[in-house]
Amino acid sequence: MVQRVAVVGAGVSGLAAIKCCLEEGLEPTCFERSEDIGGLWRYEDQAEEGRASIYRTVFTNSCKEMMCYSDFPFPDDHPNYMHNTRLQQYICKYAKHFDLLRHIRFKTLVIKVKKRPDFSVTGQWEVVTQRNGKEETAVFDAVTVCSGHHVYPNLPLDDFPGIQKFKGCYFHSREYKEPEKFRGKKVLVVGLGNSGSDIAVELSTVASQVYLSSRSGSWVMSRVWDNGYPWDMLVVTRFRTWLGNILPSMLSDWLYVRGMNRFFKHENFGLMPLNRTSRKEPVFNDDLPSRIACGVVVMKPNVKEFRETSVLFEDGTVQDDVDVVVFATGYSYSYPFMEDDSIIKSRDNQVTLYKGILPPHLEKPTMAVIGLVQSLGPIIPTADLQCRWAIKVFQGKNLKQPLSSSPLFPQRYGNSTTLQTDYVTYMDELASAIGVKPNVLKLLLTDPRLALEVFFGPCSPYQFRLRGPGKWSGARKAILTQWDRTLR
Repeated sequence: MVQRVAVVGAGVSGLAAIKCCLEEGLEPTCFERSEDIGGLWRYEDQAEEGRASIYRTVFTNSCKEMMCYSDFPFPDDHPNYMHNTRLQQYICKYAKHFDLLRHIRFKTLVIKVKKRPDFSVTGQWEVVTQRNGKEETAVFDAVTVCSGHHVYPNLPLDDFPGIQKFKGCYFHSREYKEPEKFRGKKVLVVGLGNSGSDIAVELSTVASQVYLSSRSGSWVMSRVWDNGYPWDMLVVTRFRTWLGNILPSMLSDWLYVRGMNRFFKHENFGLMPLNRTSRKEPVFNDDLPSRIACGVVVMKPNVKEFRETSVLFEDGTVQDDVDVVVFATGYSYSYPFMEDDSIIKSRDNQVTLYKGILPPHLEKPTMAVIGLVQSLGPIIPTADLQCRWAIKVFQGKNLKQPLSSSPLFPQRYGNSTTLQTDYVTYMDELASAIGVKPNVLKLLLTDPRLALEVFFGPCSPYQFRLRGPGKWSGARKAILTQWDRTLR
């Protein structure tokens, strides 16, 4: 029987794992290398080794009703999109409310996780930690890896010929904190993801010129959608997911492209994705189109070559006198504490996980990787449901499907190395397996008002607390009042 569970990391996923263990009567011990909870969302003035790092002005891309823990709504007076400091306060409130802090060992680094010699029988793991220079070894029945994937920067300098000759300054976006020291400079930002776009827009207020280079383009969405409502409350619904699944793919793709181009034509702004119908995660930035229109951000294709003070792009244009290059080129997966790296990683550094959670080749399913899946949906409720599912697997309960390594992620999300999937479909798959998926037809007979809100309204996290294990008595009310809190 699984009893003791090791949790690696005390960010939003690690806290969800601790709480889920406690709900199921298990004993979690969480190891956090820093001195506080919050992971990615705890801002520091300097990037710390082994920890995710954000810049000072990071705001959430999901609104408060969609990104909260499923049984802990944000306070009514919070704005729909939050600055990182406010989200960090919410995370601390969550930890305090559910009394999670006493299960966390701070300033404790996990240096090795390895199978016990009798793993094929017991499924147990040996976890070696280090605190104040002293090593300690403990045995756990299961391990949840909640260390995130915004920690180890991907800086593919080999893809950029001549970078060694470049006389200006260059660094990964992980090191970026605030714009002031770039005042009056010419800056090239490489990479059109959320970080690259945010940094380009922010620098455009102080730099003499910003260039934003993109290899493959991207859809750019605004946080503020029809009639001023949050985008995700209108887009992430069961109805839209159902429609997308039943329509012929040609029609579905046409509607998708049309929807993405509704506010401005991406082609005219040099942003059009090479693969127009790919559902890879769009960029959320309310200001980028206007910054391009004002000429303070200039879109550029992929870099062909760096020179001493200039940059040659693939369309043959050359930009002279570039002072600074910011590589917003994403992150690599790395699990330096895993003795056998192939448990989580497979060939070509790709990650293969059953349901995006379980390493498929283990003799006993006693390890879960939480928070790696990316979808057009928020990470907090995704991690919360992943933890609830994983704990049931650890206990050997409620698994209606065999553990195979069949791919969960369809090709429509492109060939990105991130595990991308459709949010509602994925959440429902996990929820079905543990008996917490809302039954819309049954609700239609017993509670039609709720049924209509569940199906046509936003697929908010409270839906996964209406029934089954972990049911929350406030879920119905939270769903029926979610628009009121949004307007507030």
